Amino acid sequence: MEWSESISKAIDYIESHITEELTIADIAKHAIISPYYFQKGFSMLCGFTVGEYIKKRRLTLAGSELVSTDRKIIDIALKYGYDSPDSFTKAFLRFHGATPTAIRKGEAMIKSFAPLKIQLILTGGYTMDYRIVKKAPFTVAGVSAIFKYETADHEIPGFWEEFNRSGKNTLIKSMYGISIDKDMSGNEFEYLIADNYNPLEEIPEDFVTRLIPEYTWAVFSCKGALAGTGSLQDIHKKIFTEWLPRNRDYEIAAGYHIEMYSDPGDYAKGTADEEYYSEIWIPVRKK
Repeated sequence: MEWSESISKAIDYIESHITEELTIADIAKHAIISPYYFQKGFSMLCGFTVGEYIKKRRLTLAGSELVSTDRKIIDIALKYGYDSPDSFTKAFLRFHGATPTAIRKGEAMIKSFAPLKIQLILTGGYTMDYRIVKKAPFTVAGVSAIFKYETADHEIPGFWEEFNRSGKNTLIKSMYGISIDKDMSGNEFEYLIADNYNPLEEIPEDFVTRLIPEYTWAVFSCKGALAGTGSLQDIHKKIFTEWLPRNRDYEIAAGYHIEMYSDPGDYAKGTADEEYYSEIWIPVRKK
């Protein structure tokens, strides 16, 4: 199944079960895709997380029902997954900019967040530098933490800041940023700031080692400042919105995702240098 078709099936399932309990595992199952890459791909393709989409759709429908029916506010709140008037009012106010009571009295207007529609549009017209490489198993050592997919984009930068602030960046070169979700079935994944493990060197007590299995990897190169137009984030988006959906030969093989960083000390401006080099590694297999 094509990537865009999987996302479209997921959206259809969400819309059909919007007032029911929705789990990532169930949504991904109906989309015939692993929860791991469903969540990563959804946010790259759509610009927000699955949880954010569900919340905005529920609050949109709740607002519409509030002005078009005389149902009690608490009943509407319960219908759309809120177990108390207070939690519903807070979420409603953040989204619509007014309380349910004010909306019902006609004192303010409601906002609408329309269902997503996946359409094929003409994009591309540029080259992506990548290679397919079979890599033997290798071991990394570094610091590790568990993150939820819904909040990882905001929390991982803080994890890096704490890593650098603590001085641990002097113990390893932080060559890799590695995401691991072996089962590819949950709402959480392990993230490591790591370097290649050297068994001849002692590692600090709070560091961990992880074995990265042998895989065939699609390795995408990125040249330019990490925060610039050639940033890893831009390459990530192109991988999930264009390369994967249109690739006739390869598909995702496992729940590993690696970013490889060059040593900033080798560049005059560090990671802000226009010549700075980094890579994204994704395990793939033949379709």
